[in-house]
Amino acid sequence: MFNVITISREYGSGGGTIAEMLARRLDWKLVDKSLVTEVARRAQVNPEIAARFDESVDYWFHKLVKGLWQGGYEGLATTVDTATVDSENMMEIGREIIREAASLGQCVIVGRGSQCILRCHKNAFHVSVFGPEHEKLQRIQARLGPGVDAARAMDEANRRRAAYIRSFFGEDWKDRRLYHLVISSSLGLETVTDTIICAAGLTPKIS
Repeated sequence: MFNVITISREYGSGGGTIAEMLARRLDWKLVDKSLVTEVARRAQVNPEIAARFDESVDYWFHKLVKGLWQGGYEGLATTVDTATVDSENMMEIGREIIREAASLGQCVIVGRGSQCILRCHKNAFHVSVFGPEHEKLQRIQARLGPGVDAARAMDEANRRRAAYIRSFFGEDWKDRRLYHLVISSSLGLETVTDTIICAAGLTPKIS
């Protein structure tokens, strides 16, 4: 029986919200932003740095560190050891946390290469959520505000996620062979949540 669900999602597809709904309906632990917080704790870096580095490769981290050492955010600079913290190090900490969560079971894990890390985990059910562009743009605009270029934000986020999966796992994040279920959020977030639960053969604890 499946006791872990991984959610890969296009930016703006509502995948994060679907993961929250799944965790609530199943009464399972949600591993999303909490993973970033735990990575920061184990790496002994400021949580803001871990958040900016989330699902990214070295380019983003080094850009941030350069800004820190040139005088920006001086209060944070002392928490970063550039000799020991890099993209691979941070990814490996995330991999460890994901494996620990999966070993305990009853969790919904969002992104961070979890579909690759747990590819051979027999109790993990892997889902990819995509959506129509106009719906994704509407969600992004509502989240980021009217002054933000939603299309640019969407493209940059998706490129970053694709590069993360390609760089660290050698996979195309949209390869359907990585997933048990590929589903469009155009069906409605509630319907998608119900469909995932049904496809995984699970029984919700909270209706």
